[in-house]
Amino acid sequence: MQTGETREIRIPLDEAVAVLRDLNEFVVSLDRLGSRMASGAADEHTLGRFVVEWDVARRLSHARHVISTALDGQLSAEENARIDDLCEQGRFFP
Repeated sequence: MQTGETREIRIPLDEAVAVLRDLNEFVVSLDRLGSRMASGAADEHTLGRFVVEWDVARRLSHARHVISTALDGQLSAEENARIDDLCEQGRFFP
């Protein structure tokens, strides 16, 4: 696997739609929260409440699992190890 390589990975449609629906809800909701925070109608507690009440961590973890499972089943161990290394280079909140 090379950086910038174009390949296709298959994900079952029902799982792809569920992940897309969750991501859409998060993006739209976070945009609305950002607007409310900018106008002073919400604060950091509102954002925290959203994360907890909407079960954001679990739902994002599920999205990661769906994609990881597809990659694991369709790529070699070496390719998956490279992807794992790339993911470890991400930015993480302290």
